[in-house]
Amino acid sequence: MLRKGFVSLRATSSLKKPFLGWLVSTRGLASQVNEAEFELSDCPIHRLDSGPPKKAILTREDGLNFYRKMQTIRRMETAASTLYKSKIIRGFCHLYSGQEACCIGMDAAIDKNDSIITAYRCHGWTYLKGVPAVEILCELAGRKTGCSKGKGGSMHMYGHEYYGGNGIVGAQVPLGAGIALAHKYRGNGQICIALYGDGAANQGQLFETYNMAKLWDLPCIFVCENNGYGMGTSVERAAATTEYHTRGDYIPGIKVDGMDVLTVREATKFAADYARSGKGPVLMELTTYRYYGHSMSDPGTSYRSRDEVQAVRKTRDPITGLREKLLDSGLADTDDIKRIEQEAKQEIEAAVKAAEADPDPPLEDLYMNVYSDDNMDGHVIRGCDNWSKHATN
Repeated sequence: MLRKGFVSLRATSSLKKPFLGWLVSTRGLASQVNEAEFELSDCPIHRLDSGPPKKAILTREDGLNFYRKMQTIRRMETAASTLYKSKIIRGFCHLYSGQEACCIGMDAAIDKNDSIITAYRCHGWTYLKGVPAVEILCELAGRKTGCSKGKGGSMHMYGHEYYGGNGIVGAQVPLGAGIALAHKYRGNGQICIALYGDGAANQGQLFETYNMAKLWDLPCIFVCENNGYGMGTSVERAAATTEYHTRGDYIPGIKVDGMDVLTVREATKFAADYARSGKGPVLMELTTYRYYGHSMSDPGTSYRSRDEVQAVRKTRDPITGLREKLLDSGLADTDDIKRIEQEAKQEIEAAVKAAEADPDPPLEDLYMNVYSDDNMDGHVIRGCDNWSKHATN
């Protein structure tokens, strides 16, 4: 029996259509199926005449690519949790496990030169924006070869048109509007996606930003990743209305199933086209869930039950959902799935070993990267000559 949401298959010319039912039921011969069409989750809309499509095509190539990225991010975050408990990673560390469909779906829907700015739960986005997992884990551990040379840690990672995470709750939203303003000023056709959580959705600066963004019709998508809890407080206890996609009032909104990567991708395409056309900002709410606590100092079980977390893992997990779509449609077989999982496992295991073995930044690096040209020989910073002179002052 086909899973709910599955619509049809598109096979190569060598495969006869009466054969498709047997193909799907046996979950084999995946190479014979190049693409399949799926029904998408419903997307309630606000101040829009129409919303995202009801169906979408997924190709074998894209499906396997999404699955590989999901596996890598999930395993990377699990490794970060283990390294934190081993005291190799210290300080703040906010994990993205459970929310992988959000970043992967959005990233698949935008252009490479579009901008992203997010909150402190940013490791998944960092990976998607081209930073290898080994550099992310080394950065989390404060090692020299980390993507920010071991100086930034969990919240300070960057990439091409990726403005990183932000440790101040909600502060990335007005920054994102500023990036969108720069795009509009330059007339380059680019947009900015500014992400925040349901807790940050109650910050006053967001509403001030909504006002300016709509007043100037900025090419910006505001994305509320609603994972159900702002730190340890449920959305029902924190907000008089939990319909976050309507919070922009005069800004159009879309509510999206953030656990379905295909629905996220299509909704983001719709929002990106809207913002890019000159109509102004859009607000998207992605209903998702985090499996870990707010940060590593939060066990995540005092304000919700373990049964609740396990129920989401069993019924809504984005990785399991995509895997079943791939197998049931014939876009992938079990060998494809096992190969991807093994490759992701090996990549993260190697990254963990590197993070454990990599050296800490030397003391003389303390005075580097303060100014854009401070790697030049003989450059003096505030009258000091690195650590040796500073120590004698």
